[in-house]
Amino acid sequence: MRIALLADLHANREAVEACLKTVRKAGCDRIVLLGDIVGYGADPAWTVDTARALVEDGALAVFGNHDQAALRAPREDANSARRHSDAQAAIEWTRGQLDHAQRGFLGSLPAFIEDDDRLYVHANAWAPLDWGYIGNALAAAQSIAATSQRVTFCGHVHEPALYHSQPEGGARHFAPRPGVPVPLIASRRWVALPGSVGQPRDGNPAACCALYDTATDTFTTFRVAYDHLAAARKIIDAGLPQELARRLITGG
Repeated sequence: MRIALLADLHANREAVEACLKTVRKAGCDRIVLLGDIVGYGADPAWTVDTARALVEDGALAVFGNHDQAALRAPREDANSARRHSDAQAAIEWTRGQLDHAQRGFLGSLPAFIEDDDRLYVHANAWAPLDWGYIGNALAAAQSIAATSQRVTFCGHVHEPALYHSQPEGGARHFAPRPGVPVPLIASRRWVALPGSVGQPRDGNPAACCALYDTATDTFTTFRVAYDHLAAARKIIDAGLPQELARRLITGG
């Protein structure tokens, strides 16, 4: 089975369409959405409807922190004070863009999914709904220790990365090269991050996605060029913070 991995769509229609086209052309058998379907971008209703249609067609999807925030009334949003002002503005705007059915779909998403030897989760395995980041080898080792699954696929961190267990303990970071399959050696346990579809943050505006091939046990990342200028213009036209548009243009 060839599993397409799309994380952090962030209401970016142009990027989602480009990534779906790429993974379908690569011959994926299943699509997995790793959370944060909404937030930041100008097309939340479209991305939710697209995610719902994919799930109805057999895709898997998990809950992200921006999805959670968009469902909460302002008085119930305990994290609003800690959230960056631009992200908070996007959340408040997004709340007004979703109808009852769209909110219901987001609210129905599970915190994580275990599938064979794989764990799909937005942030991490040790506390899926506390939204801690796997931004270094120490956090990766903590996530590996918290699950019995051999491979954990997650989003939240907006840069592609791989971590694997070490015989002596801990974990080691590996930076995958786009388009180059990386064997996930069976004697190791892995954390695989495909990067963000809708808001990359590594200085490259191209969207991120990945493909995991269960037959060859390989993980391949992709960088997908898309019309990020059009997506940025939509953000400005919607009255959202200009910094969110700049991020799409610069990849940061």
